Amino acid sequence: NRKGDSSEKMTLPQSSAVQSLYLLQNISLSLMFFLERSGFFAALLDTRPSSKSSPHCACRCTHTCLLPFLSELCTDTNRPNKQFFQMIEDFRETLEVLPLSPSDTVEAHRICVCVRKRPLNHKEVSKKEIDVVTIPGNGRLLVHEPKQKVDLTKYLDNQVFHFDYSFDESSTNDLVYRFTAKPLVQTIFDGGMATCFAYGQTGSGKTHTMGGDFSGKSQNSAKGIYALAAQDVFTLLKQRRYSSQDLCPYVTFFEIYNGKVFDLLNKKAKLRVLEDEKQQVQVVGLQEMYVSCAEDVIKMIEMGSACRTSGQTSANANSSRSHAILQVILRRRNQLHGKFSLVDLAGNERGTDVSSNDRQTLVETAEINRSLLALKECIRSLGMDSHHIPFRMSKLTQVLRDSFIGENSRTCMIAMVSPGMASCDYTLNTLRYADRYTQTHEWIVSILLLIFTKKHNTKSQFSRLSFQVSFQLLCLCAALNVRTAPRQCEVG
Repeated sequence: NRKGDSSEKMTLPQSSAVQSLYLLQNISLSLMFFLERSGFFAALLDTRPSSKSSPHCACRCTHTCLLPFLSELCTDTNRPNKQFFQMIEDFRETLEVLPLSPSDTVEAHRICVCVRKRPLNHKEVSKKEIDVVTIPGNGRLLVHEPKQKVDLTKYLDNQVFHFDYSFDESSTNDLVYRFTAKPLVQTIFDGGMATCFAYGQTGSGKTHTMGGDFSGKSQNSAKGIYALAAQDVFTLLKQRRYSSQDLCPYVTFFEIYNGKVFDLLNKKAKLRVLEDEKQQVQVVGLQEMYVSCAEDVIKMIEMGSACRTSGQTSANANSSRSHAILQVILRRRNQLHGKFSLVDLAGNERGTDVSSNDRQTLVETAEINRSLLALKECIRSLGMDSHHIPFRMSKLTQVLRDSFIGENSRTCMIAMVSPGMASCDYTLNTLRYADRYTQTHEWIVSILLLIFTKKHNTKSQFSRLSFQVSFQLLCLCAALNVRTAPRQCEVG
């Protein structure tokens, strides 16, 4: 404004043509400013052609100078999250990485919770997705959640999770099996029940971990946990101490879809789940197939997997929409001796994640989430040594009841996570689902507070100090992921 016109506000041209020219002018000024700051004009002057040069030479010189700057511009455009990428790489350089190796000791757990990270897939690489998951080892996993402040400042929320074992993207199925399902095989020979299940977002690698390698609809089951467990079962059956016990191996393979049970080895025959007078859950009509070698089990896995219900989601064009349960059963004189249940759970999804919005698909998604919630409650109750385990909440927990009751039962959960930045929310949801100890710690804190207020006078200085020390020690135990919760606590 001119002097004396400071009260007048600057107005933009209203004509669309004038507005376009105004916008083009701003873009041109911004480009000129960038070229000047980047040294383009200085480089152009240093490489300008002589007066005797041809016009084509001048064009080549101009192209030579402009190419690096245009490449930089294109790189920034193709990597909109370049700043986050650099922040994550800088953070990883400060970490000490100790990945699992086959020589590491396998610890015995009644409930083992592990996490596995898959590598970036072709779709994520083509979209230049950033890997936001880091596994430094020792059961730790970090999620670098990209965030932005009100003033548009970018930063990372580095969230740490602790599990019994953590497997990075270079881990093979053999390594994962060694620390997860392999220790459970001995349980069924000792007359117990064992369960190993894979949980995670669709497309996170659950079926690859449990069933083996896939190429389209073709399957190579030899390297999946299903087949690896079967091989170890037959290896133990050949040992002298078990060959004389007259143990016979059988296999069942069925799916739970929309709250209904279907036999995958008998043309998807519909089955019923009933509870007998001894409070034993029976899957009525389920065929138990006798197997004589691991190859027989692999054939049944491939036959049953071909019949499994699948659907399309935004993350996976061939997503498993049912819970598939393979059971290896040992019988001795027609009496149940041990049972190993290997479960490939359906992917946890929200209603907006499926490609189709029809009523059937939404009902299907709701049923999957309901059964997964029931499974979580059973695992949480098992971790708290609760006398009541709500296995009747869904068909899934009903058929797995043997794994939740009895002193000689063991369970392993493998949480599968996707590393891409676009899947960050789903990855965090999976990790929070698997971190069953969070609610257990909160329960211990509540019990401790109740016991303390009943037994001590909180008005005295000594009692207040005792309370603070006890509370800080409890918080420290929770931070260190102490897994054993005492039934009674004495404070002070």
